[in-house]
Amino acid sequence: MGKKILLIEDERDIVELVTFNLDHEGFDVFSSRSGEDGLKKARTVKPDLILLDIMLPGINGLDICRTLKIDNKTNHIPIIMLTARNEDIDVVTGLEVGADDYVTKPFSPRILIARIRAMLRRPENGEKKKKTLITFGKMTIDQGRHLVTIKGKPVQLTLTEFQLLLVLVNRRGWVFDRSRLIDELRDGHQVITDRAIDVQIANLRKKLGEYGRYIETVRGVGYRIQETP
Repeated sequence: MGKKILLIEDERDIVELVTFNLDHEGFDVFSSRSGEDGLKKARTVKPDLILLDIMLPGINGLDICRTLKIDNKTNHIPIIMLTARNEDIDVVTGLEVGADDYVTKPFSPRILIARIRAMLRRPENGEKKKKTLITFGKMTIDQGRHLVTIKGKPVQLTLTEFQLLLVLVNRRGWVFDRSRLIDELRDGHQVITDRAIDVQIANLRKKLGEYGRYIETVRGVGYRIQETP
């Protein structure tokens, strides 16, 4: 059985197009055309990835994303937002509520599938690494369990935030420009903007609390985490 993909989209043509192409690639596709039903299926189907339209009847995609990302049973599921408007505000808002990636309509099915495969590879790649604990002061990163704790208390991070923190901590003191961070996070697929990286860094700093201050902005270059807290 292939990976389970949940498509929450109200446009029939897009549902049929995406379903046909994902079926052809061996994915097990579930679909929903309303916000309420999509939220219910996300909890019952337990998909490996969700494709989520922003504009939906009933509960909109942003509210669905926010709800899923604060639920411990669903916050690990990668979410790719689908938006018909290529405006920074839509992208930024989607990322702020926890989305891991976005695709702007109209899109090529081949590009969408590439994005999905890249996103699904990331947890598997993490499992191939040594399941060691990385410590940074009183912050601990458990690569195998995909868990971050600070002073023993768990910190809820999205998949993208976790990978971003891992990249920075594994090379403490190194400065990463935004393009390099995009490469590291997306397996070389340039799929998000520099602005999106800024939003993810801001989210990460906020969630890390007092440890967020150790992620430094290097003006005109990018970001780094201090060598020692």
